[in-house]
Amino acid sequence: MKKILIANRGEIAERIIRTCSRLGIETVAVYSSADKDLPYVNQATTAHHIGDPPAAKSYLNQDEILRIAQEEKVDAVHPGYGFLSENASFVRKIEERGITFIGPSADVVEAMGDKITARKTMQEAGVPVVPGSGEIEDVTEAIAFANEINYPIMLKAAAGGGGIGMQRCENDQELEKAFVSSQNRAKAYFGNGAMFVEKFIDDARHIEVQIVGDDHGNIVHLFERDCSIQRRNQKVLEETPSPFLSEKTRVQIGEAALLAAKHVHYTNAGTVEFVMDQNENFYFLEMNTRLQVEHPITEETVGVDLVEWQLLVAQGKDLPLKQEDIVPTGHSIEFRLYAEDPTSFMPSPGKIETLKFPEIEGVRIDAGYESGSSVSPFYDPMIAKIIVSGATRKEAIDKGEAFFKDFSLTGIKHNGLLFTQLLGERHFQEGNYSTSYLARHLMKK
Repeated sequence: MKKILIANRGEIAERIIRTCSRLGIETVAVYSSADKDLPYVNQATTAHHIGDPPAAKSYLNQDEILRIAQEEKVDAVHPGYGFLSENASFVRKIEERGITFIGPSADVVEAMGDKITARKTMQEAGVPVVPGSGEIEDVTEAIAFANEINYPIMLKAAAGGGGIGMQRCENDQELEKAFVSSQNRAKAYFGNGAMFVEKFIDDARHIEVQIVGDDHGNIVHLFERDCSIQRRNQKVLEETPSPFLSEKTRVQIGEAALLAAKHVHYTNAGTVEFVMDQNENFYFLEMNTRLQVEHPITEETVGVDLVEWQLLVAQGKDLPLKQEDIVPTGHSIEFRLYAEDPTSFMPSPGKIETLKFPEIEGVRIDAGYESGSSVSPFYDPMIAKIIVSGATRKEAIDKGEAFFKDFSLTGIKHNGLLFTQLLGERHFQEGNYSTSYLARHLMKK
């Protein structure tokens, strides 16, 4: 593999370029008009303008991306996360052109991309699944099913992710109000308005397991990540190992993730997401058939480069390690630094005047912006990921506190203050939190 096209932008494009550069692989970047001055454009070997800022005219423009891939004669396409990363049609078009897609097969992407199909597939595999419905045709059917399993429930879109088209409902009135708006959002974002209902698990943990498979039947897991610190069903902080899991449950959830992956003959990097109640009962939520935003904390504790593993698998090579050789050490926490108001969480796009990261041993920065860059209102407003690691969770928290004490970002609002508050909270320090933690505690202050 000598040259790959990165069908993405910002932080994840930089992340992929970094590994490719180390391995001597040339990279082709694509960028919209809004991103022409971002660092990744100049870091790639070559870069191509693909259109105006709305994603539909640039990063979702399959024909233009495929045209550039052929013009550049790339060996492979890396989709990053978001945009076309879980689009089976895009995967098939790449493969039809004789180009390697760095990810699982189109069939797996398609099967796992539809949450209703994924639920059914996991039930067949014997993986525990949250009680829920199949596709719901209308609000009347949704209300009938919700009363059958009792409120509260989660109304969810079958397609997409990122919390879009997802809403908690406490009663018939809330469900009736949410159904059409959620369905319309799902249609607008994913072109698919299929909806379903799941039992809401109160005070839950969101635990996911990193998996990687190769073309030779080898599949391993790289342990769990705890993604329970969320606002509006979207992750803002992740850590590994989870401070909540017993060793017995850690083994069981890893085995469940492998069972899920093996059932669909999974290849390349992916994540199996679970929701867990306070008694450590866990249920399958969804499978993400791509690299996750939070993959660095796994890299830091397991000591591997997941992008490098993706490239090896895409070339038909064996996984570098067997399950018994994968032994995590230490503790790692990732903070998602967003251009947003730290209390209302509303986006705050604009020009970054200064961006200074203190240099602290054991702190990794995966950034997509620098001083002078502008955060566009058209895309996800994540500026950078700050990954702190230490021998213990306490050491990682201490490094996080030291980082945000000396960190500086001016010109736009950001959520650095949220992390400062969070790290000082007793409940967080004790590992005592759930997916409703921010809503119940910090957001009320």
